[in-house]
Amino acid sequence: MIDLSLAEIADITGGRPHDIPDPSVRISGPVVIDSRQVEAGSLFAAFDGEHVDGHDYAERAVAAGAAAVLAARPVGVPAIVVPDVEKALGALARAVVERLGTDVVALTGSAGKTSTKDLIAQVLQAHAPTVWTPGSLNNEIGLPLTALKATAETRHLVLEMGARGIGHIAYLTGLTPPRIGLVLNVGTAHIGEFGGREQIAQAKGELVEALPSEAEGGIAVLNADDPLVRPMSARTKARTILFGEAGDADVRATDVRMTAAGQPSFTLHTPTGCGEVTLRLYGEHHVSNALAAAAVAHVLGMSVEEIATALSGAGTLSRWRMEVTERADGVTIVNDAYNANPESMRAALRALAAMGGSARANGGRTWAVLGPMAELGDASLAEHDAVGRLAVRLNVSKLVAVGGREASWLQLGAYNEGSWGEESVVVSDAQAAVDLLRSELRPGDVVLVKASRSIGLERVAQALLEREGEVADR
Repeated sequence: MIDLSLAEIADITGGRPHDIPDPSVRISGPVVIDSRQVEAGSLFAAFDGEHVDGHDYAERAVAAGAAAVLAARPVGVPAIVVPDVEKALGALARAVVERLGTDVVALTGSAGKTSTKDLIAQVLQAHAPTVWTPGSLNNEIGLPLTALKATAETRHLVLEMGARGIGHIAYLTGLTPPRIGLVLNVGTAHIGEFGGREQIAQAKGELVEALPSEAEGGIAVLNADDPLVRPMSARTKARTILFGEAGDADVRATDVRMTAAGQPSFTLHTPTGCGEVTLRLYGEHHVSNALAAAAVAHVLGMSVEEIATALSGAGTLSRWRMEVTERADGVTIVNDAYNANPESMRAALRALAAMGGSARANGGRTWAVLGPMAELGDASLAEHDAVGRLAVRLNVSKLVAVGGREASWLQLGAYNEGSWGEESVVVSDAQAAVDLLRSELRPGDVVLVKASRSIGLERVAQALLEREGEVADR
C-alpha cells in the first residue's frame, strides 16, 4: 500500500487515534487481518469474527512490528478506533486506489471467476506490474485487503467480486470503482439464496452499471455466448466488448480442439489480429475463460501476439482448482475440490472425460469422486440427478458419490441413465472414499475430486497423494 501516516488514516476512516504518541508515524507495510502475517510497519485490522476476535491479538500484532491497529475499541496499544472496522477498511481501500490512479479491472460470474482472474493476472503481469485477488478472497473484506496491496508501481488491479444477494456487487464496486468490468456467465450457483437465474443476472449486472461512461473510459467485457450476459450491454454507459465463440464476438475462438492430455487449443481472434493458443489448463470450459482474459488484455493495449504467448504460458495460481498431479505409479489425481455448482461440475466432468481418452487407451479408467453441491435450494435434487446422468453419458468408468442425501441423488441420476452394477457407489464420507480408492486404483487411472467447499473433499485428493508420494504437476 502507499505510504500513509496514522493521522491520514484516521482522517480517511473517520477514526480517532488512541494510545498513539506520534500520529505522523507512517504505515509502510501491508494491511493484514491475521497477526501471523504482520510485517514491520503493518496496519493490523482487528475483526471480531465468528470464532476469533482480532482485538485479542492486537498486542501480539504490535509486538511483531505492526505500527498500529485498526480497531472498534481501545486495545491497549497504538490504535485508530473506528465505529466499524469493515467500513473503515473499505474507505481506506477506496482512498488508496483513488490516489494511485491504477486501472481497476473487476470481474464476476457464476462459475470460473477465480480461474479467469488468475489468467487475467498472468497475462497482464507480462505487460505491466499487476496486483490481483489471491484465491477467492472476493468479499467485503478480501477485496479491500487486495486493493491495499497496490503500490505506486502498480499498473493494473484485478479484483474478483462475489455476490450472495442483490446489492453485494454494487457495494463492492463502491469500494474500488472499476474502469473495466467483466461478466463471465450467469448460472445456478447460490440459486437457492437468489431465488432464480434472473435474480442472479440482476446481481451480476450491477458490475456494468457501476462502470464509467464510454467517454470516461469505461469498458464492459461481456460473454457473447451467454443469453443472460449479452443483454447487459443495455445496462451500462460504458463501451461494450464481446467475447466468445459467437461469430460477432470482438474477441473469439475458432478451431477449438483438445490435446490428448485434455488441454484446449484454439485460434484467438482479436480486432488487431490472430494468434494460436494452447492452454496448460485442463478442460474445454477454459476456452471461454481464456477469451475473457484476452478481451481484457486487448482493451488494455496488449498485442495479440503478447496475449497468445501469455495465455499459453499461464498456469493455475489458486489451489484445488483442476490441480492435475500424476503419481509415481501412473495414477493421475485431479483436485478440483475448492467449490462446486452445476456449471462447474459439468465442466469438470467433461474435462475428466477428455483426459480419460488417453487413459483408456492404456488400460486406465476414469473416476469421478463427487460430493454435494450446496445452496441450490429446491433445484438440488434435479441438479444432482443431472450430474449423475452426465457422468454416465460421458462414459465415466466409476462414480463415487460422497455424503448424505445429495450423494444418493447423484447415484439415482446414474441409475436413471442406465448405469447399474458397480459403476457407481455411495460412500459415507471422505475417509470411506479414500479407503475405496486405495484398494481399487491401478496405474493409468484418472481421478477427479469435486464438491462444494464446505464438504472438505480436498482431503481425498491430498490423502491419495500423500500415500503414494506426490510428483510434479503436469
